[in-house]
Amino acid sequence: MDWQATELNTAWRYAFMALVRGSSAHRDPAQIEAGVNNWNRHVGLLDAQLGATGAYVAGDAFSLADIVLGLSVNRWRMTPMARPDYPHVAAWYARMAGRPGFDAWCDNGVA
Repeated sequence: MDWQATELNTAWRYAFMALVRGSSAHRDPAQIEAGVNNWNRHVGLLDAQLGATGAYVAGDAFSLADIVLGLSVNRWRMTPMARPDYPHVAAWYARMAGRPGFDAWCDNGVA
């Protein structure tokens, strides 16, 4: 959860403010591109972790870490930008879709 709050959130902030919020203070194309690349790189780290655990972020059992990272991945998926194919993230997100509360809080009601 600390990684999500300090590393992952920092990675996506500029790109999200530009691409989703349309912030006039976040218009630099180079910084947007760097933000998208950094965001994708961090989700790649999550993909590697999920590949190592084979199920959830901290191991084979669902935990609070999956909740905070599920919301972060939802934001990543819903942002209009290019994203690599991360198979472990996709499989984990599909598992998350079967959990209570997912429809209410993820996929912005699109699930």
